[in-house]
Amino acid sequence: MTDKAQAPRTGDRIAKVIARAGVASRRDAERLIADGHVTVNGKLIDSPALNVTEKDKITVKGELLAEPDAPRVWLYYKPTGLVTSARDEKGRDTVFDNLPEGMPRVMSVGRLDLNSEGLLLLTNDGALKRQMELPSTGWLRRYRVRVNGRPKDENFEPLRKGITVEGEKFQPMQVTLDRQQGANAWLTIAIREGKNREIRRAMSAIGFEVNRLLRVSYGPFQIGSLKAGEVEELKSRVVRDQLGLDGADEKPTVTRRRKPGLKSGTHGKKPTRSQPAAQRADAGAGSQKTSPGKRPDRRSKNAPPRKPTRR
Repeated sequence: MTDKAQAPRTGDRIAKVIARAGVASRRDAERLIADGHVTVNGKLIDSPALNVTEKDKITVKGELLAEPDAPRVWLYYKPTGLVTSARDEKGRDTVFDNLPEGMPRVMSVGRLDLNSEGLLLLTNDGALKRQMELPSTGWLRRYRVRVNGRPKDENFEPLRKGITVEGEKFQPMQVTLDRQQGANAWLTIAIREGKNREIRRAMSAIGFEVNRLLRVSYGPFQIGSLKAGEVEELKSRVVRDQLGLDGADEKPTVTRRRKPGLKSGTHGKKPTRSQPAAQRADAGAGSQKTSPGKRPDRRSKNAPPRKPTRR
């Protein structure tokens, strides 16, 4: 038996390593390999079916591959009207077209559909992205939802028990009827899977149409006081503690940035800085300017957003 058979190669697939270094996505890395732009230890490779370790020297288009960055996570307030994909076949604006300048190549954790807004997590690490998306992680996604009509609490029992829509089974949802506001009602809904347009389809199945949907939290991370189009990077210590990562950089790195001139796709009365996202949703939270103030700590809060008070 040969040494090669006795000691199978360990490490990670080369496309994954290239992606983690921020050069390209895994799919694009595979194309670079197929096109003959990648070498390992001086040898040109033509297949991504290769595991490499930190001892291997990898070049992409003649450039030595840099060490991968530490895993990083950003909170982003996605406005309505943006597609959550790197490229759109219809030519629509994407989330990644509207991120502030200076952002590294990032991936979204899950998606928000075109007409939905609110918290979208971004990361530079593909393995971390997949970890946070897994239903087995058990993280709640919490939303403030406005529907047309005058529902009663008992209308939502089918959603709480688990509903099947067009042959697709949705897991039980947590649904709270918060308030009636004219012809619309505001709800708080929490789900764990986040299937395609799950809340909109489930609501339609029981006779109510969603006309606004705002995600306010994803697992332990909350949108807090972010405004439409703003980005805030989490401290590396928070990323390590919340996600169970080892060896994360201890240096605090918190930034809040907004791309100038971004259209939020929302409108209405300007809220005050002190209002939480759940209340600002009722007020039509959008692209209002941020006034100076202390930012909330998002390290471990996973409580439901406070219900708006009557005035």
